[in-house]
Order: sequence, then C-alpha cells, then structure tokens
Amino acid sequence: MHLLCLCIVALVAATGLHVRLRDMVLDARFHANTRAPAADIAMVEIDPRSIAAIGRWPWPRSLHADLVRKLGEAGVTEIAFDVDFSARSTDADDRAFTDALRKAGGGVILATFRQAGETAEGKPASYVNRPLPAFESNAWQGLVNVMPDRDGAVRRFTFGATIDGVFVPSIAALLTGRHEPAAPEFRIDFGIDRQAVPGVSFIDVLRDEPAALAALRGKKVLVSGTAAELGDRFVIPNGHIIPGALLQILAAESIFQNRTLQTTAPALAFALALLPLGAALLMRRRRGSARIAAVICTAVAAEAAAAAVQIAYPVAVDTSLLLVAAAACALIILVDEVDIRGLLRQAAERRFHNVAMSLSDGLVCLDGEGRITMANEAATRIFGVAAADIKGRPFADLLAPEADAPSLPGASGLFEPGNRIVEQLGRRAGGELFPLESSWSIWETPSGRHYGVVLRDISERRRQQERIRYLAENDVVSGLPNHNRLIAALDEALRDGRRHRLMLAGLPNFDRMRDLEGQDFADALVRAAAARLRALAPDATLLSRPESDEFAVLLQGDEAAANRLAVRIIADFRSSPLEFSGRTLRMPLFLGHAGCEDAAASQIWLGNARFALAQARTHEQEAPVAFAMPMREEVEKRVALEARLRLALAAGEFELFYQPQVDLRTRAIIGAEALIRWRHPERGYVSPGEFMPVVNGTSLSEGVAAWVLETAIRQAAIWQKQGTPIRVGVNLAQSQFAAGSLVVDVARLLDATGLAPGLVELEVTEDIILDDISRVRTILAALRDLGLLIAFDDFGTGYGSLTSLRDFPLDVIKIDQTFVRTLAPGTENAAIVAATIELGHALGHGLIAEGIEDEAIAALLSRMGCEEGQGYLFGRPMPARELEANWLRRAA
Repeated sequence: MHLLCLCIVALVAATGLHVRLRDMVLDARFHANTRAPAADIAMVEIDPRSIAAIGRWPWPRSLHADLVRKLGEAGVTEIAFDVDFSARSTDADDRAFTDALRKAGGGVILATFRQAGETAEGKPASYVNRPLPAFESNAWQGLVNVMPDRDGAVRRFTFGATIDGVFVPSIAALLTGRHEPAAPEFRIDFGIDRQAVPGVSFIDVLRDEPAALAALRGKKVLVSGTAAELGDRFVIPNGHIIPGALLQILAAESIFQNRTLQTTAPALAFALALLPLGAALLMRRRRGSARIAAVICTAVAAEAAAAAVQIAYPVAVDTSLLLVAAAACALIILVDEVDIRGLLRQAAERRFHNVAMSLSDGLVCLDGEGRITMANEAATRIFGVAAADIKGRPFADLLAPEADAPSLPGASGLFEPGNRIVEQLGRRAGGELFPLESSWSIWETPSGRHYGVVLRDISERRRQQERIRYLAENDVVSGLPNHNRLIAALDEALRDGRRHRLMLAGLPNFDRMRDLEGQDFADALVRAAAARLRALAPDATLLSRPESDEFAVLLQGDEAAANRLAVRIIADFRSSPLEFSGRTLRMPLFLGHAGCEDAAASQIWLGNARFALAQARTHEQEAPVAFAMPMREEVEKRVALEARLRLALAAGEFELFYQPQVDLRTRAIIGAEALIRWRHPERGYVSPGEFMPVVNGTSLSEGVAAWVLETAIRQAAIWQKQGTPIRVGVNLAQSQFAAGSLVVDVARLLDATGLAPGLVELEVTEDIILDDISRVRTILAALRDLGLLIAFDDFGTGYGSLTSLRDFPLDVIKIDQTFVRTLAPGTENAAIVAATIELGHALGHGLIAEGIEDEAIAALLSRMGCEEGQGYLFGRPMPARELEANWLRRAA
C-alpha cells in the first residue's frame, strides 16, 4: 500500500497535476485570515457613471490634466495612471497633459506595458507601449503587465521587469517606494480585504465633490478604468473578477505589509507527503476506519500548521503532495474495505446538481438528440419558461427561428479549442428575441454523447457596446458623426478616386458665448446650426461635427460646386437668424474648403481645410476661402523656424544689443534698452521682426525671456562693477507672468550679481497688463518692492492706457515712436505727446520718447518737458562692447 501511495505521489508530481491543487489550497487559506488595507492607496475609477457624465469616449487628455491638477490641490501625495498614453492625441490636449505632469513635479506614474503582436513576416513578437516622450520626461514609468496562471487566474506579481536593458519597476512597487530589480516574483496576499480599498468616481473629482476629495486627501491614488465595458478586468483566486487597478493595489498592499508570499521548495512538499504514510504505517494493525481517521487527522493538522505559518509569515507552504498522499492512502484503505463506486457516483451527481442550481448563469444539459434533460433556475429565468415545461423540449425551440441549433451529433468543429462559445438569438416565452451567449461542452456516457450549455443573456453588454461605439463615432450634442467618423469618410473618399471637397464651417466666438450663456445655450445653438446645415446641404456625403465650434461638410464635386454651396450657406446664415430655446440669434459663419487632390492622407486634407477656415476667421471674411498651398507652406515655415529657434537657444546663438537712452538736455547717457538679436551661423543677423513673433507665440517665449532677463542683469552688474553704472531696460513677456516665478527669478539674479535694483527697468506693454489684471498688478507691485523700476512701453497705442496709468505701479512712461518720428509743432501728434508729458508729470512718472531720429524733434521734445529719449539720432542698438567704447568710457 505504501509503495503504491509513493508511486501515485511521484506520478502526480511528475505530471504537474499537483500545481492546480497547490493553488487551490493556497487560495483557500486567504479565507482563514482577512486583513485590512494598511497603506493609504485609493482608486479614482473610470466607471460607467463617469463615462455617461462626460458623454464621449475616448476622453480628451485635457480631462486627465484637470484630474492631475485637482488631485494635487486635494492633497494627494502620489498619482499613478493605469491608462495607455502611448498614442498621440490633439496637440492642445497633449500640451495640457504635459503641463499638468510638469507642474506635478515628478509625482505622477504613467503605465508602461508589453503587448503581443506580429512582425512584418507574421511571426509572434513583443512590443513595449511607453508614454509619449513629452509625458515620459515629466513622470515615472510603471509596469502594469501581469501574468495569469494556466487556469486564467492572476496570483503572481513581480517588482518589475528589464526592458531594453533598463529595469522598469511595477506601479505597485513604485507606490510602495520599492525599487528592487533582484527581488523574485511573489504571490499576492488576497486575504487583504479588497472591499476596504477606498475608491471615488473620476467625475466626482472633476466636479470637486467635497466627499470625494476628502476621501483622497493625503493618499496615493491609482487612476484606472473599472467599467466592465473597458475590459480591464482579471480573474483572481476563488473565482472573483476584479478591475486591473484593484489588482495593482492588492499587490502594493502585499509589498507594503510584507506579505510577498514565497512558495516553499518542492523538496519540502515531498517531505510533507511522507507524514500521512507514516501515520498509516503506525496504525497498520488497526481497523480501516481508524487508519483513515489517522491519515485524515495528520493531513488536517499539517494543513492547519501550514495555514498558521502563512498567516504569520510571508511563506506559502506547499501541502499539495501531502494532501495527494493522504487522499491516496485513504482511498486505498477504503477500497480495501468498501465498494465506493456507487457512493462516488451519487456524491458527484449531488455535487453537480448543487453547483448547477447555484450558478448565476443558465445551464442546460442535452441528450444526443438535442433535448433538454436538465435546466437550472437561471436558465428558466432567462427564457421565461417554467421549470416543468422546459425539460424534454428540443433546445432549438428556445432559439430564434432563423438561428439554427448546432448539429449536435458529430458537430463539425464546434467543440474545437477556441470555438466553444457562440452567440445566438434566444427567444423568450413571450416571443421576444435577445442576444444569447452559449458556451458548449461535450462528454461521452454509456448511453451516448451528451452536451452541456452554459447560457448568458448579453443584452445589457450589447447595449453598453453599442453605447461605447456610438460615443466613439458620434457627437452626443448634435447627433452628427464626430472626428473619428469624419476621418474614416475622408479615407474612403481618397480611395474612391473621384473629386471631393471638404468644407469646414466655423461658428465665431462660440467659446465666449458658451462662457457667457452657459452650456445648455451652446448645445441648443449647435443643434440649431446642425439642423440648418443639414437642410442646406442635403446631398452632402457626410455632415460632421469634428470640433466644438466646427462643422464639416464632405461633398462630391469641384471647387466651383463647393463655392456655390458655401456662398448659399453663408448667405442663409447671414440673412436668417437661428431660432432655438425661445431665442433668436443671427449667427454668421466662416467657411473654408479644400479638395482631395491637394492631400495624400485624410489628416492632411482636414488640415488643409482648417488652414482655409483659419484664414477666413483671421480676416473675418464673409465669403468662402479655398485652400491654397501657400497657407500650408506658411505654417510649415513657422514650425521649421520654431524648431530652428529652439536649437538657437540651446546653441547660444542669441545676443543682446543695447540702445542708449540719453538725457535730452545734456545728451549724457543714463540708460540703455536691451534688445535681442539672432546671429544665424549662415544668414548672419536675422531681423527680430522675423523671429520674435514666433518666439512670443510659442512655448519658446518663457525660455528666451528668461535668458534675456538674466543676460541683461548680469551685463548691468558688470558695468556697475566697472564704475560706469547705467540703467538697463528689459522687455518682459506674457509668459513670464503666466509662469508665476518672475519675482523669485529677479530676486535670485539680483542676489547673485549684487546689482543695485534701481539699475533695472522692466518694461511692460498693455497686452501684458490686460491679460490678468489682478495677478499682473500683484507681480508688478512685488517687483517694485524689490527696488526695480517699472516702465509702460508703447504708451498711447492701446485702448486702456489711462486706466493702466491709474491702477498699476509704474515709474516711467515710454512714448511710442509712432507719435515721435513725425513730431512737428501744431500737429495732432504734438498735441498727443504734450498731453502725455503733462499727464506723466502730474502722476509723478518719468518720460522716455522712443524713435528720435532728428535733432529738431529732440529739441522740441526737450522744450515740451520730456526728460529722456532714445533713437537712431543718438545711436542704433549695438553690442555691449561697442556701447562701452562709444558711451561709457567717454562718459567716465
């Protein structure tokens, strides 16, 4: 008997059958001792309520950017995203998310994952999905891959993996602060109570719900999809299905609580298997029942001890072979004394019946003729048939007439691996048809082949799928196809080979009206405009709403046909007001269109149409604008220039020139304005008028403005140390006020250089002042408190200058050159300049006149009371060395 038991144990171990038993035993132990989560980790769930509230899928990345900001404001300590950020979105959304990551200061983790695929030759391959480079440089990478066991359940977890020679820690490891490349994989402790893991809805955070924000304060947060339709769900031990985010948190909790379970070595499992054999050997002279009791007691005691060890320590003792040995011993002893075949059959039948009746899915068993021999309560509920009426009926009677039941005897291929689940149309007792998922199995019996069918009503799943598909392809406000459908239609039109035109219609000031009137007003306006366009372009191939203030009309025909339709649309919107929500609004349209012949791809075609629409918007044309290639070339040139300017900043190709500012009475130098110049290695000096609009219109502005400020202050400090101190004027940019660190940066530079603050004159223009009045006023006041001078540049060219002089802390007014260059006694310019000088004196401000090129004008300004001036009469902008040679040394 003992030799037979050992053979059975060895056979089970050799075939690996004990692995499944081992997992079942280890999984069952988690019920013996549940633990509360110890770490402060919470979920922000992308749940069905959030998807329904936002009303579209996929979401724009600006929402994730808003979430990062709100979580930071709520006091969240660390943020992890189990979301794919490897593909590009719109430039605006990607910039918004990049800025949010940058402001988070390295407190965000983004998902990296391996994905299976194929090579160009069709061979299996593995690819790594990483966040976009702009995101990756401002966040941590966290691996989210998990490896299910052969039964589909996830039990094991790793601290990370080496990808392209670099170790990437898992999100769970990063959330617990563990970076251990050499650590082995471990079993997750599923005894940790997953129900106690806090979670809030994504939409509640966006809406600043106090309870949601309070639940997250001071915690680490994992943002992930929990909606079933998003598919990120895993099977865990004991048959539960949980979202991937919860699995990551349980792994993190296992690490945090030192519950990274390690399974004992196989040698110990073999050693434990000898315990029931020893018990049977000791009791060999007793009756069979006593020997079985001894074997069972030994196994139970050993298993209890193993469970106690697992509860106290992160050690999972493998008792699978012990249980196999105990079962084998007990079975051999029992066979010696009892005929158990009948008992086993009865027990199996009872167990099957109990399991079948408790299933939430429907289950029916069929005989070889396809008639129902058994049905559980869930099956009768699905079809609405009484239990007494379903038994003995052909299964085909429960399907729609057009759906053929499988050819059960000898079904060809139906039960091959991967082809056991089929979708059919079921029919309820009342005749209602519904989508039905059937999972088939087959077995042989002495009476012939029998079948088992697990049934699931997937009506709700289908509705969710259709909803997701609708959101992905349609605009929920207007009901029109969205950007995705438009791109697909453009692709089809390009393949069609016939002439097509894409027309874009833009609503002017749409965002401003939405802010003023509210979202309901904006939605009603969009629906009214969509209905009007649908009526005006009934023959269009597609009418779409790709953007909030934009409609797209795709039609067959040439440019002349598109122009005729566009003129008719513009005239109709101009002459007939829109009526909606009890209101009447005259809404003009801007229209641009482009032909498919100018584009090789749908995105290029759409971009061409947008170039035409942008020109119509810019020039406020009430006539359609057709795309012309120079529109694209101008933008491409600007993009290329921006890229070249970034290289220029990195390579130190920018220089500062200084234009002298003199006392108009003594003609002595009292200051100099710092002006940027670009020395191109091939073109020489490039005019600021060519490159500064690009700098000021892009993210380059902050870096260039910071360089100008630092360079000018350091040069002023050099002149101060040389004994020739002069005031240096520096033009500020809007980006410096938006960044919020201007005062700190200036204070740092003054401290580092030792420059007297009064030798720095910071120049602001009206567009800066009016950008954010309250914030700008606060910043200027703080700069003035440091001792710096504030000058109002280009005075007289804006709309609110007098208000600005009254409300802002200013020291100097710079009279714009447009009034100075043609200044003559008795002219309107003279009256304006005189009034400005008188106003400046009344307010206690100094005055500098710009653009002085004539001696007579300089003398006239002096007589009018203007103290200082600058212009070509005194000197053009020049390098610092030239200013020293021509002015400072002479003055000294």
